[in-house]
Amino acid sequence: MVTAIILVGGFGTRLRPLTLTYPKPLVEFANKPMIQHQIEALAAAGVTDIVLAVNYRPEVMAEALKSYEQQYNVKIEFSVETEPLGTAGPLKLAEKILGKDDSPFFVLNSDVTCEYPFKKLAEFHKNHGDEGTIVVTKVEEPSKYGVVVHKPSHPSRIDRFVEKPVEFVGNRINAGIYILNPTVLNRIELRPTSIEQETFPAICKDGQLHSMDLEGFWMDVGQPKDFLSGTCLYLSSLTRRSSKLLTSTSEPYVHGGNVMIDPTAKIGKNCRIGPNVTIGPGAVIGDGVRLQRCVLLKNTKVKDHAWIKSTIVGWNSTVGRWARLENVTVLGDDVSIGDEVYVNGGSVLPHKTIKQNVDSKLISNTFA
Repeated sequence: MVTAIILVGGFGTRLRPLTLTYPKPLVEFANKPMIQHQIEALAAAGVTDIVLAVNYRPEVMAEALKSYEQQYNVKIEFSVETEPLGTAGPLKLAEKILGKDDSPFFVLNSDVTCEYPFKKLAEFHKNHGDEGTIVVTKVEEPSKYGVVVHKPSHPSRIDRFVEKPVEFVGNRINAGIYILNPTVLNRIELRPTSIEQETFPAICKDGQLHSMDLEGFWMDVGQPKDFLSGTCLYLSSLTRRSSKLLTSTSEPYVHGGNVMIDPTAKIGKNCRIGPNVTIGPGAVIGDGVRLQRCVLLKNTKVKDHAWIKSTIVGWNSTVGRWARLENVTVLGDDVSIGDEVYVNGGSVLPHKTIKQNVDSKLISNTFA
């Protein structure tokens, strides 16, 4: 058996108001729940057993994930936290599964999207023979992150981590994907604890932690602006691979490419869609609609001549005629935006009706 644990966590406050309806891992990213992308990639790498570490609404996720067990031929188990245990505590809680034998196991954060390199990571880890390997990605602005610093004499062995460095010490950061030997579990206590701040520094001290560079794109999609950026990166990667998941650029309404439209969606006349747009199942797009850098979830309705950019439109929501949404606006489930209404950077709770302009870059939870 090859095992993996996905750190799902709790309420998903960074992605509200969408997480008021569904747990964060079930929110569709490029027309598939975020967790499905990860399960699919793990199964393709030979993983047979997957543990989901959760502390919020596991019963909702359990129902949704039953089909994945059959679809990908994997066993999915839940490790439910009665209190939030951070990023290391969940590993200890699932010790009976993760430590069942001497085989290393994968660990990943549920918010991370990339071209998951699980096979390459397993081979890299096997070759160096030490206790742990983390995937790292290069960033342009390392001062915002915890930076990985390597031993001077070794290209992959990690020496230390520097949190938000003032001076340049490197440009590689933790990408939230790991492979660890079961001996790591002996370093973790069953309490709220951080793998990044406590466990990894201890492994570093013993010279047992390595890094592997990630190829291609990477994004933590746990908050709306990054969800949109991650969607752009993912669609671009599909374009590079000439994926059939994308809508053909020969369609008259596709503008600029990187467009994914579910086959059940209906598109009106004289629309301009793209670049970087995903449209979910059952969506209905009226005539003369302009969509750019946005995500429309299942059963959304956009009426004639609406203009939507840098926005996530939640399930079952309606955008009125000549309405304009932009600047990282997020609509929850079953939101109604009136005709000719302008929403600039608003975050709208489920089941709300907006009849007047919301012209503010500040996030607000209650509009009516």
